[in-house]
Amino acid sequence: MGAEMNESAEFRHTTVLLNEAVEGVLTRPDGIYVDGTFGRGGHSCLLLSKLAPEGRLIAIDRDPEAIAAAAAITDPRFSIIHSAFADMADQLAAMGVHQVDGVLLDLGVSSPQIDNPERGFSFRFEGPLDMRMDTTRGESAADFLASADEREIARVIRDYGEERFAGQIAKAVVARRQAGTPLTRTDELRELVARAVKTREPGQDPATRTFQALRIHVNGELQELEQGLNAALRLLRAGGRLSVISFHSLEDRRVKTFIAEYSKAVFDRRAPFAEPAPLILNALGRIKPSDAEVAANPRSRSAVLRVAERTDAPLRA
Repeated sequence: MGAEMNESAEFRHTTVLLNEAVEGVLTRPDGIYVDGTFGRGGHSCLLLSKLAPEGRLIAIDRDPEAIAAAAAITDPRFSIIHSAFADMADQLAAMGVHQVDGVLLDLGVSSPQIDNPERGFSFRFEGPLDMRMDTTRGESAADFLASADEREIARVIRDYGEERFAGQIAKAVVARRQAGTPLTRTDELRELVARAVKTREPGQDPATRTFQALRIHVNGELQELEQGLNAALRLLRAGGRLSVISFHSLEDRRVKTFIAEYSKAVFDRRAPFAEPAPLILNALGRIKPSDAEVAANPRSRSAVLRVAERTDAPLRA
């Protein structure tokens, strides 16, 4: 996610698949577009530069720091909403917008979030075990680990981190809590996981999967993605496009499945001779970062962009 709008060098972010994502979503310069993950505005700024005077861009982000960064954009065609993108349909309806020409989603965590120790997203820095994208509400990672039972902690780490040592990690978390020293810092969790995980892939920190799992859980990322994809589908007018960048298999699998579901004709088994319900999306492609982009920005390595176009078929009941 993100961008390069007047941010300090310490927390600078390079937008991934910048041109590809914007080119994928833009169909008409005078249209209405949604950037559901503003970050630091990389995709938004490029998209604005390509819009006609009649065009409009509505950005959304959960992070108060992203909302503050958006204040630097004074273009009257631009507005931003402090919200989860899952709620985009309701948020836009409140503005009198019921159809759009494109929705762009850049999933995951931005570099300014990862590189700020106070946010608690990374095991590379010592800081509070927070991980919330919206720091004004919700349960932090430390709160979750301090209250959830062992089975629930293990489920989260296993399901969202695909961690085969989830049970051992959960047991160690609860044992530490019962000893009167619950986890509150990123370095404490990293050290605990390092002791509980006996083997790991070469080059990967043992805590990688656990930190990913807790972040996804705390922010309800997969639930938000599913709700956001459905909201985007309801908003897109015929010919409008969905452009989604994901960074790990759990996200990409859901995006791929969603597009595939609506990119095929549906037959009614109760009426075998009836015409099938027409497809609602046309899948336009899957794009990975170029070798040059990965060399310049290693964090782009796992990114996948998927683009689909809305047909004129009505949504299925």
